[in-house]
Amino acid sequence: MSGHSNEARWIIYEVKTFTNSLANTIKRNDEPAWGNPIIGFSNGADPLYTFYKTDIGDFYRSPLEFLSHQYPNRNFEGDKITVISWILPQTEATKMDHRRETYFPSERWARSRIFGEEFNNKLRQHMVDLLNTKGVEAVAPLLSPLWERKLSLKYGYASTWSERHAAYAAGLGTFGLSDGLITPVGKAMRTGSIVANLYIKPTKRPYENHHAYCLFYMKGTCGQCIKRCPIGAITVKGHNKISCSKYVRMTRLYVQRHYGFDGYGCGFCQTSVSCESKIPEGINLPS
Repeated sequence: MSGHSNEARWIIYEVKTFTNSLANTIKRNDEPAWGNPIIGFSNGADPLYTFYKTDIGDFYRSPLEFLSHQYPNRNFEGDKITVISWILPQTEATKMDHRRETYFPSERWARSRIFGEEFNNKLRQHMVDLLNTKGVEAVAPLLSPLWERKLSLKYGYASTWSERHAAYAAGLGTFGLSDGLITPVGKAMRTGSIVANLYIKPTKRPYENHHAYCLFYMKGTCGQCIKRCPIGAITVKGHNKISCSKYVRMTRLYVQRHYGFDGYGCGFCQTSVSCESKIPEGINLPS
C-alpha cells in the first residue's frame, strides 16, 4: 500500500462498507445493531500509550507489543505503525427502546451488547484480513492472546488494552462521569480497534482534557447519568466499577427469561442523557 491519505480513505471506506453489510445485525428481523461508524487514527508511538502503561498499570500493552507478539519474527517501529479505531453508534430504534426502561435492559439493547459485539469482533477480524491481503501486518488487540482482564491498583477493573483509551488517542471522544466515552455521535456506542504496520497521519485530537466533553466535569452541571443508573453506581465521585459489574451480571437471568437468549446489558448511563447522541450542548468546541 502507498499514499497515506489514500490508505486512510480506503480503511474508512472498508469499515463503513462492512458495517453496512448484513453481518451487522441484532439477529432479529435483519435489524442492524449499529448506525454509521466514525473512524480515527493514532500513532503507535503516541506518548499516550506510554502514559497508559504508567497510569493504568505496567500490565497495559502498547500497540507495538501487540503487533510484535502476533509477528514474532518481524521487527516493527512504533512510530511507523497505526492504531485504527472506530465508533459504532447505537441505532435510533435501540436508543428509543432503552430510554423507556428504568431498571432492566431493553431487548434491543441486550441484543446489541451480545450480537452487536459479535459483529464488532467480525469487523476487527475483517479489517485484519483485508490488510493482510495487501501485505500489511495487523492485529486486533481484543482478539489477541495478550488481551487479559487485570486489576489496576489505581482504577480497579482494567485490562491489557482499552478500546475507549485507543479511541481517545485517535481524537474520537473523551471520558464522562460514568467512564463512558462521549463522542461526536454520542456515548451510546461501542468501539473497536486494530493495530497495523503502516503509517497514517494521526487524527487531530480536538481536546487536551480527557473530560473535555462532559458537562459535569467541565461546567459542574448535568449529572443525568447519576439519576439514570438503576443501582446508584454513579455518583459525583465517579463510577463504582464493582457495583456496576455486579448489576450487569445480575441482568443475565432477566435477559434469558424475558428475551430468550444468553445475554446481559445495562447502558442506562448512555441513554436519556445529554450526551446520548452527540457532544452535549454547552461544551465549548474548538472552531
